[in-house]
Amino acid sequence: MKRKNAFVSAAAGILAAVLLAGCGSSGAASASSASASASASSSAVSVSSASQAEPGASSEEPVAASSASSETAESVSASSETVAASSAAAASDAASGTLTVGDGTMKIGSLKGPTTMGLVNLMQETEDGEAQGSYSFTMETQPDAVAAEIVSGAVDAALIPANMASIVYNKTQGGVTAVAVNTLGVLYCVTGDESISSVKDLAGKTVYSTGQGATPEYALNYLLEKNGVTDCTVEFRSEATEIAALLAQDPTAIAILPQPFVTVAEAKNDALRTAFSLADEWDAVSDDGSKFLTGVTVVRNDFLKDNKDAVDLFLQESADSVQKAQDDVSGTAALVVKYGIIEKEPVAEKALPSCGLACITGSEMKEALSGYLNVLYSASAEPVGGALPGDDFYYGA
Repeated sequence: MKRKNAFVSAAAGILAAVLLAGCGSSGAASASSASASASASSSAVSVSSASQAEPGASSEEPVAASSASSETAESVSASSETVAASSAAAASDAASGTLTVGDGTMKIGSLKGPTTMGLVNLMQETEDGEAQGSYSFTMETQPDAVAAEIVSGAVDAALIPANMASIVYNKTQGGVTAVAVNTLGVLYCVTGDESISSVKDLAGKTVYSTGQGATPEYALNYLLEKNGVTDCTVEFRSEATEIAALLAQDPTAIAILPQPFVTVAEAKNDALRTAFSLADEWDAVSDDGSKFLTGVTVVRNDFLKDNKDAVDLFLQESADSVQKAQDDVSGTAALVVKYGIIEKEPVAEKALPSCGLACITGSEMKEALSGYLNVLYSASAEPVGGALPGDDFYYGA
């Protein structure tokens, strides 16, 4: 009971956290989206509305991602949408906002974007009755909504920004366990300037980025420091669309953007190219096994202690789903569109290989995640919730 009360009392603290890991705009994620957690169905795959989190269905221009995450789609309706098995089902299910998938033995909450792309094959198997485990899936457009769901117990597992996992751990007094890294870094340097191919080339340059006070800022500062770059000017914008507009006006401008914004921007402007991946640059300077991470899967300890076999099965089926996404990009792209993450298959198919889909567990997860959190913590304690998690945070390590 004490642990349960800790989860409930932590909700307000979670929603107030503004320095969350992510690759989107710098403003705090909207607390109002957390209300969606109260309606999480035990047998639904749902997409909550968030007018500033996803672009309109009729437009190919992406709009702002939340401050806590890079979870953005190229073109998804701003109104509440149902994930549907067919166009006919979509029309009928849109009114109710839910689609029955499985019997809800293990409830999974995730963000609409790369972290869920790795799960779409498992979601389809669940819908078809072919999954070994029994799951229900709820997608949100704002990370604070997913955090509220895991804190309140509305979901048993949540795929959330990497540092938010640490925040939730601290806010719930160790009430969650990290079981997997589900997404590696999805930030890229995009420019038409042919002289830029690495972080070292940013010396003396101006770089545009979202995420001031969040992961993009800390990650870029870390990489600049590691590469001895002291004269790079970073100008922050609140929305990725602002940066896209700057690139449209001046392709020689240099920007840090997340997927799938990168794919959309380059598709609309032939002068742009991906100069480098921040994840690759991180690997090049990391000497502690850490990795540049985007998403982590956490499980409530109250659920884990009684359902270890179910959690282990979910991890195995998640890994299989990610592998299928890598082996069958075209088929997975169709599911990414079906489940409302990206509107157009060509964009989804092109973006998928660059979305960092992963399922890293055990000691490898601990090494990568603990090192990453330590880098953030060395800059400021706030992005990780005030303190680094203890060893009990890492499952199977």
